[in-house]
Amino acid sequence: MTERLPTVFVLDDDVSMQNSLRALIRSVGLNVECFSSPFEFLRGMRPDVPSCLVLEVRLPGKSGIDLQRELSESSIPIPIIFITAHGDIPMTVRAMKAGAIDFLPKPFRDQDLLDAIQLGLERDRARRLRQAEIAILRGRLESLTPRERQVFPLVVSGLPNKQVAAEIGATEATVKVHRSQLMRKLGADSLPELVRMAEKIGIPGSKPTFR
Repeated sequence: MTERLPTVFVLDDDVSMQNSLRALIRSVGLNVECFSSPFEFLRGMRPDVPSCLVLEVRLPGKSGIDLQRELSESSIPIPIIFITAHGDIPMTVRAMKAGAIDFLPKPFRDQDLLDAIQLGLERDRARRLRQAEIAILRGRLESLTPRERQVFPLVVSGLPNKQVAAEIGATEATVKVHRSQLMRKLGADSLPELVRMAEKIGIPGSKPTFR
């Protein structure tokens, strides 16, 4: 299945700027949706595709910086590119520390904005891929038996089979079977790969000291 076109959201209360940015962004084959206020943006339905937000700092009712904080607090991890004719160094530093892709003073070069948009879309695409991978791994985790779940963190912590056996009160042969089942059910071809999977889904002890 091919990926649907990424979408760039533009939030600026200047209609002429909206029109200019819409034409620019569409010229490189991307979808664009424009909004005039934070309220309008927040209540809108956003497509489930890689996206980023081109955000003016000065807006009616709520500043772009305030919106950035609200999105972060609401766990809406959309990459943000700030644009403004009224920025200063403290504001730029604050926005970048909060995770903004870029902070472009108006007037800016078209290519600078397009480069920032490309970076934002790449980051959002990578985040979505990570989330999809984690969802798959969590689904596989559900297939483990209680005993296999008990063995999992011990194995990825780097303990040899003999010590794992002692921890759970079983034989080495039994641990070898559980270990093999873990690898098969989670789709891991090696212990290092199993460790990486454990780290992604937050299994305790998944930063091993191999012995």
